[in-house]
Amino acid sequence: MGSKYTPISKPSYVELQTPNEAHNPQRSHIKLLPFDDVENFIDPKAGKHGSFGHDKGNEIDDLEVEDYPLVGSKETNGSGIHGAVFNLTTSIIGAGIMALPATMKVLGLVLGVLLIILIGILSEISVEMLVRFSVLCKASSYGEVVQCALGRTAKILSEICIILNNGGFLVVYLIIIGDVMSGSLHHLGVFDQWLGHGVWDHRKLVILVIVIIFLAPLCSLEKIDSLTLTSAASVVLAVVFVVICFIVAFIKLIEGKIEAPRMAPDFSSKKAILDLLVVIPIMSNAFVCHFSVPPIYNELEGRSPQKMNKVGRITTVVCVAVYIATAISGYLLFGKDTESDILTNFDKDLGVRFSSALNYIVRVGYILHLVLVFPVVHFSLRQTVDALVFEGSAPLSESRKRSLAITAVLLGLIYFGSTMIPNIWTAFKFTGATTTVSLGFIFPSLIALRLNRQGESLSVGERFLSWLMLVLAIIVSIVGVIGNIYSLKRQSK
Repeated sequence: MGSKYTPISKPSYVELQTPNEAHNPQRSHIKLLPFDDVENFIDPKAGKHGSFGHDKGNEIDDLEVEDYPLVGSKETNGSGIHGAVFNLTTSIIGAGIMALPATMKVLGLVLGVLLIILIGILSEISVEMLVRFSVLCKASSYGEVVQCALGRTAKILSEICIILNNGGFLVVYLIIIGDVMSGSLHHLGVFDQWLGHGVWDHRKLVILVIVIIFLAPLCSLEKIDSLTLTSAASVVLAVVFVVICFIVAFIKLIEGKIEAPRMAPDFSSKKAILDLLVVIPIMSNAFVCHFSVPPIYNELEGRSPQKMNKVGRITTVVCVAVYIATAISGYLLFGKDTESDILTNFDKDLGVRFSSALNYIVRVGYILHLVLVFPVVHFSLRQTVDALVFEGSAPLSESRKRSLAITAVLLGLIYFGSTMIPNIWTAFKFTGATTTVSLGFIFPSLIALRLNRQGESLSVGERFLSWLMLVLAIIVSIVGVIGNIYSLKRQSK
């Protein structure tokens, strides 16, 4: 070879430009796999291995960038690590945090805190596995990596799980917003307390106004990195909620106004045992974010698995800290009277100075948090519905009309669900035992174990963790469903 060529080391990456790109830098570029990974390239469209340059007549010019969204992309300024952390944190911290103090009432503080940490660690491991094999498969969505490993039927099943899971979460958000702002059977709403009873506190009207004025514009955004600022704001509001709970609980603890908390589970009654069976799936709801990982990775500036793993680990530490602080302080504040949705406890006197103002700050602040979380979860929901219903069509980012139509239909269905379902906590328990466990642990474990045979070897420790997550998830799912069925039978008597 001529002297102007130099050898490239195996772990290196190569950027290729077509001749036209030299004159038009705005066009797409292609980043090839590491040279030692080319043999292990898996085509998600074909569901099998492939390689560059091994087939007869195969030329670089024949590569279709659109088929490999994680490889080729348009030159854009993606979100940095901090923006990705905010987006991922926002997709995790939602309505699930409201149920955590009640889980402490069932599990006790010691076991409850340990389970929050354990589920957080397992969730982060499964996220890293998902990122690793998404890159291997060149998958741009959760469904694509599932199809690459487990086939088309599994992909459709995973997309149905995402739709049910995300749609259920968004319905929960609207129900909580309606209950807090207009009131429910259990407590007075903010508008009732501010303005008295009137047309302005009509629950369906309040939710409709919030959907049209606040949620629809945010949900109409095309890219998830456009939500970085709203994600940051939502995280700040969640932290405000946690700080207020923690400070009030600390003050009451110093003043001796807090009764001794339960430290271990209660096995003294059949009801207590049934509660134990359903509480772990509820805690699992608090960490599911896996369907948001591929789009966040795609828009990560200078993306790489290592950088995304850093994003995931920072997010896990933040969420575990927020969850533990919320669970402990919320349970200490209200003890045995802790409600399934702790926001309902904040319509009463907290027993400290400025109690009324703090109640309003907690409730209104967290409603704003849910409003800002809503579009992040909706983004994954819209992507999944488009992939399932309009498979083979042009990318959603290239069809603004289709994007707006899907957004309008989804918002209409979610609004309808929130007005027709008065209480979905039972359904929330079922989703925790089924769709949440499947998306967060069962599918990622199966993906890792299946692709381990096809191109990317897992270490002994990684195989052990994959099997451990799979077995634990199946056990939690079965036990949770059985516990829910018995709870329903007990309530019907």
